[in-house]
Amino acid sequence: MSSSPTYHRPMTAHEWAMLLTLAAIWGGSFFFNDIALRELPVFTVVVARVVLAALILLAIMRLRGQRLPRGKAVWAAFLGMGLLNNVIPFSLIVWGQQHIASGVASILNASTPLFTVIFAHLLTADERMTGRRLAGVLIGFAGVACMIGPGALRHLGLNVTAQLMCLAAALSYALAGIYGRRFRAMGIAPMATATGQVMASSAVLLPLMLVVDRPWTLAMPGPPVIFALIGVAGMSTALAYVLYFRILATAGATNLLLVTFLIPVSAICLGTAFLSETLSMRQILGMALIGVGLAAIDGRLWRALRAAIRQPAAR
Repeated sequence: MSSSPTYHRPMTAHEWAMLLTLAAIWGGSFFFNDIALRELPVFTVVVARVVLAALILLAIMRLRGQRLPRGKAVWAAFLGMGLLNNVIPFSLIVWGQQHIASGVASILNASTPLFTVIFAHLLTADERMTGRRLAGVLIGFAGVACMIGPGALRHLGLNVTAQLMCLAAALSYALAGIYGRRFRAMGIAPMATATGQVMASSAVLLPLMLVVDRPWTLAMPGPPVIFALIGVAGMSTALAYVLYFRILATAGATNLLLVTFLIPVSAICLGTAFLSETLSMRQILGMALIGVGLAAIDGRLWRALRAAIRQPAAR
């Protein structure tokens, strides 16, 4: 993601409220996935999420009197964004959640900005690596290594594979953040970008789901699973994208990055309260290191500490 100097300001109370709401509903996606996976296979869960979200976003655009842009170049861009931001990460995370707790998956997903800093340095001209950001990346990846554990190479089982899948999803999200910069240059409204990418994702995933999962052979899911699918599509995808692009438009990408700190909190709280999940001390330490790394990348905490230290000296 790029960040403009225009947005280097404290967020308003309204923006903070939207950010906290976004973190809660995005953290809820891991909770909803866990419930849906109890009765449905991976691609069915992912397809339900993107198709329902596409229908909801299309309805919102219709109510607003907005239309989707046309043209092969635009829809090719939507397809690329859909693959990087939905198809690949959603599938990898949902597969991973079959074998690891939702809280662990959300913590690993919080490594997205670590990958973003690296890719932005390599692929853009205005997001260069600094010493502080490099330190943040190294600390964050130390946290990831701590979470996965020293025995990963000796015991490469499903648990470790699932964690690596969630890391691969974070990598895909990072690439999506870089790729998505093009839509502003193309003059495409944020709401149209959100809707177009989930529509393109639906077109890719629906045939795949029909071949792999053969949904007509599945038993009808129970009410908890149906409500979970509605929740992950309506709240954690459609509503989340509306909030995401609204915060991006008013507060900027740098402020929006703060949501990454908060998503694991809501995911862990929901998993602990309703799914009887627990975190090991190693995973808690890994989460703390990732948090320190993200704080170093963001920079505001360090600037505030320096200002607090210098202020008494100036007196």
